[in-house]
Amino acid sequence: MAGTDRQQQLITGGPAVILVEPQLGENIGMVARAMANFGLSEMRLVNPRDGWPSEKARSAASKADHVIDGAVVFDTLEDAIADLNFVFATTARERDGFKPVRGPIEAATALRQRVTAGDKCGVLYGRERWGLSNDEVGLADEIVTYPVNPAFASLNIAQAVLLMSYEWMKTGLDSDAGTQFSQAEMQPATKADLQGLFDHVEEALDARGYFRPPHKKLKMIDNLRAVLSRPGFFLPEIRVLRGVIRSLDLYSRKAPKGSGSPHISPADDDGSEVEQKY
Repeated sequence: MAGTDRQQQLITGGPAVILVEPQLGENIGMVARAMANFGLSEMRLVNPRDGWPSEKARSAASKADHVIDGAVVFDTLEDAIADLNFVFATTARERDGFKPVRGPIEAATALRQRVTAGDKCGVLYGRERWGLSNDEVGLADEIVTYPVNPAFASLNIAQAVLLMSYEWMKTGLDSDAGTQFSQAEMQPATKADLQGLFDHVEEALDARGYFRPPHKKLKMIDNLRAVLSRPGFFLPEIRVLRGVIRSLDLYSRKAPKGSGSPHISPADDDGSEVEQKY
C-alpha cells in the first residue's frame, strides 16, 4: 500500500524484535518492513541460517534500511536478551507452565507502559517452520498468543511481527490522543452536565422542526438520549458538543461568523439581542 511521506519524521524505538534462527533472508526483510511501518526499529537476529548481512533481506525490506542496517546478530538467545529487563515470547499454541499469557492488545499495552517507564523490552519470534522451543519460551517473562483459527493457526513470521507492531503503534496513538485535554480536565461528566447537553440538543432540534410527526416526539427524545448517554462523556467533551450546538444556533451559511450580527430568523427578529446560553 502506497503512502510513504519522506518529509515526515521517522518514528523509531520501542521494544526489540528478536528473531530466533530465522531461515530466509526474504522473511527477515519483510519483518523489517513491518517494524518500520509501525515505528519499531531494533532488530536482533539469533544465528540466522543463511548468514548476515543479506541482500535478499534488504530487497524485501522495501527501503526499511534503518532497520536492516541496525540489525545485530547473536550466537545464542541468552546473549540476545542479556541486557533486557522484560521479554515476551510469541506462540500460536498453548504451553504448559506458569507464565502469564496475554493477547496482543494487552501485551502491547504492557510493553508501552514498561518502555515509557525506562525498561528495555523485547519480543521473541521463533523459526518459520516450528516457532520457539519450550526452553526458549522459558527464558521469557510472559507469553503473548494470537486469537487465530485453531484449525489453521500457523502464521508467517512477518505476519506475527506485523500484528504485534500494529498493536504497539496503536498504544502510542491512544496516548497521544489523550493529551488533547490535560489530566485535570478529563473529569467524568456529572448527570447534571449530561442533562444540560440533552436539553441543549433538544432545544436546538426542536427549533429546526426535527421532531416530526409531533406524536412521536417523546420516543424520538428517548432514542436521542440513549445515543448521547452511551459513550460516558468527560466534561470537556460535553463542552465541545455544546459549543458546536451554540455555533449552529448563532450562525448560518448565509450569515457566517465574521459577517456581522449572528443570524436571526425572521420569526425571532424582534429587535432584541440573541442571548448566548450555555
